[in-house]
Amino acid sequence: MAEVVIVESADAAGELAAAAIERLVRTKPDAVLGLATGSTPLTTWRALAARGLDLSRVRGFALDEYVGLPPGHPESYRAVIAREVVEPLGLTPSLVRVPGDEGPLKLAGESYERAILEAGGIDLQVLGIGRTGHIGFNEPGSSLASLTRVKTLAEQTRVDNARFFPSIDDVPMHCITQGLGTILRARHLVLLAFGKAKAGPIAAALEGPVSASTPGSVVQLHPRVTVIVDESAAARLAHADYYRHAWDNRLDWER
Repeated sequence: MAEVVIVESADAAGELAAAAIERLVRTKPDAVLGLATGSTPLTTWRALAARGLDLSRVRGFALDEYVGLPPGHPESYRAVIAREVVEPLGLTPSLVRVPGDEGPLKLAGESYERAILEAGGIDLQVLGIGRTGHIGFNEPGSSLASLTRVKTLAEQTRVDNARFFPSIDDVPMHCITQGLGTILRARHLVLLAFGKAKAGPIAAALEGPVSASTPGSVVQLHPRVTVIVDESAAARLAHADYYRHAWDNRLDWER
């Protein structure tokens, strides 16, 4: 079972996630992080930046990227990660990879998988979850064993992301994303979700059947998952009282 932590706010969640990253980096200064984009992990990056750690040796692999945006587009995930993660945290830009950032697109998935393996695998993968239940850009129907590849975005995902673009017509139709199988190879998954719109996807992912129809449910197959949600995102969890009880009664070595 995943460790589910229910907190009061996104800021409180960010502090917990940042603490997990700090513990990792203090024992492994060249740790490999899986970097999610979007609004969900922003409190984590802010809390981590405030800790003043030396993260210059940390290596990073972005979870996904749009296909078809021109180089330097401000909403490309390469640009977003540079702006919201690399610069504030003091990461070394050359140590941060984004899928599809080199070589022909049809070979980009294999290249990215190889780069992750050569880095020794991802130590901690930060995740959000979409309203379709996707993690990364693995839309419903994605194979639970899938690896990094090009995908077509669901229309709901394009609608959700249209706020970052002049109009929905400017939102790319395709992406390249780490697969569900790729995500499962990370040694620790930290899944964050905030707001009432995420209550359904979180309940389905954590307490529903493991199914390609709910890609986020693949976290149930992982041996080490920390899920940090606010009260609104936890609203439909059937076992919320138990999750609170378990968190309040952690053993000393778990704290």
